[in-house]
Amino acid sequence: MHDFEVTILGCGSATPSLLRNPSAQLLNVAGHSFLIDCGEGTQIQLRKNAAKIQRISHVFISHLHGDHYLGLLGLLQTMHLLGRKTKLTLVCPPELKEIIDLQNKHSQTTIVYEIEYIFTNPKQAELVWEDDKIEVKSFPLRHRINCTGFLFKEKPHLKNIIKEKLDEFNVPTSQVNKLRLGFDAINEKGKTIANDKLTVSAPVQRSYAYCSDTNYYEEIIEHIKGTDLVYHEATFLEAEIERAKKTFHSTAKQAATIASKAEIKQLLLGHFSARYGNTDGFIIEAKPIFENTLVAQEGQTYKIN
Repeated sequence: MHDFEVTILGCGSATPSLLRNPSAQLLNVAGHSFLIDCGEGTQIQLRKNAAKIQRISHVFISHLHGDHYLGLLGLLQTMHLLGRKTKLTLVCPPELKEIIDLQNKHSQTTIVYEIEYIFTNPKQAELVWEDDKIEVKSFPLRHRINCTGFLFKEKPHLKNIIKEKLDEFNVPTSQVNKLRLGFDAINEKGKTIANDKLTVSAPVQRSYAYCSDTNYYEEIIEHIKGTDLVYHEATFLEAEIERAKKTFHSTAKQAATIASKAEIKQLLLGHFSARYGNTDGFIIEAKPIFENTLVAQEGQTYKIN
């Protein structure tokens, strides 16, 4: 099976600090390198983590608050200066194209590679991109401005063939495609051989959800139900719940409540306010509600197995 893993490049909130960078993540899945949000300093974080910038095929921007996209303009310029030839797909709010075009106009820059724009819809969930191995859906979050989360999910895998059993039951190789799809086979004598005698079960589909800036919003539960790993913002601790409401952010306890109700496998907290020197309090608040909770660590890679 291919890798399915996310590296945290930035897990801070609006104000950069010496402890944390603004939001950015690198998701490697099915041979793709996806950048999720691109706050200031993302290029440096990519280099620190030995990520190959030109291998990034898609950039997903959740919303247009600066700590989630201000690093993108510089990244696009670097790709240009390094002579990128391959297309870059940018999944983002429609207004971001206007910002990029204006920047290029006034810097008199003509990007040498193609940028394909796919615009997100902040009002409803949509399939924004897919290939034969993975699909990506956007879904609405509830923030001060339009904001979307993203769900990355593998498509169903084909069953694996037990080659020795093909010989044992005299099943011709022409039946392999049917078997991998789950159908029974007809052997060389015209006898039906049950699929489970010739195959082993396909690997379970893996999934990852990125819930960017949002206050407590139960409508997202249907979109992340049963997801293997969910990154959910937890800007504040419960003592600052009124500030969380006012700024349309979440507390660690609220994120854990969403995780519990959505019956996900694992929760990864992030987007911490610069007011917190360490993240111990986030674990203390979240774990009683959802035991399998981690706090995001920059430079850490989380594998989805």
